[in-house]
Amino acid sequence: MAADGLHATALAEQCSRLFPCLADRVRRSKWGLKVALVLLHVIFVGVLFLLDADLIRKTKEEPWYVVDAMRVGNEMCTTSVNSPMLLNQSISRNNSFTSSMNRNQLGRRNYGMNSSSWLKLVMDLYPPGSSIRNWTCTYCNIIQPPRSKHCHDCDKCVLQFDHHCVWLGTCIGQGNHCRFWWYIFEESILCTWTVVLYIDLLSSKIIKDWWKELFVIVLLAALIFCLVFLLLLLLFHSYLVLTNQTTYELVRRRRILYLRGIPERVHPFSRGICKNLYVFCCSRDGKYSMEAVPTMEELEAKARPYTCMDIMSCRCC
Repeated sequence: MAADGLHATALAEQCSRLFPCLADRVRRSKWGLKVALVLLHVIFVGVLFLLDADLIRKTKEEPWYVVDAMRVGNEMCTTSVNSPMLLNQSISRNNSFTSSMNRNQLGRRNYGMNSSSWLKLVMDLYPPGSSIRNWTCTYCNIIQPPRSKHCHDCDKCVLQFDHHCVWLGTCIGQGNHCRFWWYIFEESILCTWTVVLYIDLLSSKIIKDWWKELFVIVLLAALIFCLVFLLLLLLFHSYLVLTNQTTYELVRRRRILYLRGIPERVHPFSRGICKNLYVFCCSRDGKYSMEAVPTMEELEAKARPYTCMDIMSCRCC
């Protein structure tokens, strides 16, 4: 037993020589905190993958592209897939095509879908008299629902397209905009916490060498720049969520046909702040749900100035 005790003591002394930071109780507690934080992240992420083993597969196989919405829409369609009358009805409703148009002209890449069903489904979302030529993607030749756009990086049409994030390497759209907001929120918190730690390090005067302090100051300046960018991005996307807009709709508003002529202060797809938040965070309608362009009556109601009664009745909510 005595030999075992001496062996343990010698081992502890050897570890102290090899890792002097572990010999100091204060420094050892700091290292323990760092290791605990890393393990905490690993455990949380690991549990997520353990509980949802298909997480990676689902992110790859369940995108939010228009072609997938076509597939879901045609599966849910109860009409006959070979009914030429449905195509003629959609054409006559919008006065934009002649009945001689065949289905190959609706898109070379229809992926085996029922073009007439998708045409009827999408054109009902646009105002009467809209031309189908304006909503057909010139790259993948499919009919785009409202709020969709072709992404040149992904080479696909994205539902409720917001932007293509080069940092994440994916499009931000209907299927992941909520997760993107939470990602920015968590990054802002992490960056704020790191800035506080850097300021605490500089104010504690622990660093004695001037070049080390200069290096920390440079890192702190870069970190503050990133924090300001993240906070502005968080505020910007929070505004988009509250008004039910996308970055593309806000920046390219005059180029989008169904948004032309609408006053800048009118948000056509807004349902009120509370409803917008609920749909964005808690809605279970699915990532393939599509919104119709509001009618003129609805736009006139949204453009109506607020009165005292509107404020008391929480019209903005």
